[in-house]
Amino acid sequence: MLYSPAPLHIPDGFLNVAVSIICWVITVITLGVAISKTNKSLGERQVPLMGVMAAFIFAAQMINYPVLGGTSGHLLGGALAAITLGPWAGVLVMTAVITVQGLLFQDGGLLAMGANILNMGLLTAGVGYGLYRSVLGKSRKTQLVVAGIAAWLSVMAGALATSLQLWLSGTSDLRLVIPAMLSVHALIGLGEAAVTVAALGFIFRTRPDLLDEKSASAQGSRGWVVAGILITLAVVLISPFASADPDGLERVAINIGFINNSQSAPFELIPNYAIPFLGETSISTIAAGAVGVLVVLAVAFLVGRSLQQKRAN
Repeated sequence: MLYSPAPLHIPDGFLNVAVSIICWVITVITLGVAISKTNKSLGERQVPLMGVMAAFIFAAQMINYPVLGGTSGHLLGGALAAITLGPWAGVLVMTAVITVQGLLFQDGGLLAMGANILNMGLLTAGVGYGLYRSVLGKSRKTQLVVAGIAAWLSVMAGALATSLQLWLSGTSDLRLVIPAMLSVHALIGLGEAAVTVAALGFIFRTRPDLLDEKSASAQGSRGWVVAGILITLAVVLISPFASADPDGLERVAINIGFINNSQSAPFELIPNYAIPFLGETSISTIAAGAVGVLVVLAVAFLVGRSLQQKRAN
């Protein structure tokens, strides 16, 4: 049986207004720093890579994989983005993905978007890259092992931050939400580690220069950009087969009893990753995924291009 991926991110209603605003403030300040840092360091190779990486992460997040207890997980991608692009460009890529998911697909609340970007983008990129950078220059095997650990820890950091936000919002008791979130995301993080290591291993074998921070060359870029887009579209094609089980946060919300706090979005464009006039079908899910891939790719690419042009001026 085929399924449409369900919304995965924190909806409005889970966090109170004060916590949501604090998360927005932290997110906006960090994004300002990320824009400034990326503007100073963005290499020519990174602009198309930002678009391709954003598109791949968007597509991969549509694939929920089952874990124990009738729960599913999905890639976050922050560690992968930061390792391949550097932490600041990685933050911008994750922001583009999460913003498009919220605005176009109603995946995550508008007020809660600051928290979603903070938890899934800023923290995951920071934790992932912070650990990985300690093995730069080491053997590829060492780098891959540490990248897997960094990816797992990035998921745990995001889960812990979400738990604290739910507690501060009065949504759940701290003694309940932390063990519930960390236990389920410890399993979900294994999938994050596996995808991150597989993706980096593929890059190491095919275009290791893309992971060389000192390389700004875009020589032969067209080929790997096309290959990246084709791989991304292939991922979209299998999205209807994603697990229909609740994801980690939704499972915790159901078990603890705050799932009914969720508020619907004030508008709908492509809700539930399905084109409205095509209904809840596999074709609809694939079409929605293709639209999302193109939009995210364009947004991330344009952000990178505008920063590069600003730097040139």
